[in-house]
Amino acid sequence: MNFYMIMKIAGIGLLVGILVMVLEQANRKDIGQLTVLAGLVVVLYIVVQAVADLFSLVQSVFQIY
Repeated sequence: MNFYMIMKIAGIGLLVGILVMVLEQANRKDIGQLTVLAGLVVVLYIVVQAVADLFSLVQSVFQIY
């Protein structure tokens, strides 16, 4: 987990938070909830990729098949 990935996740969280606040001011809470869900899916995708990279690194270090 490097600094770039942490900043990317923080940026996504900041962007989603701003979008939700704007949508709530426009009385569009339903779309705001969908925005939060989409942001969560994107962040989970990034984390799953990082965990998969970690597992492949551990596999190559210990030469596990």
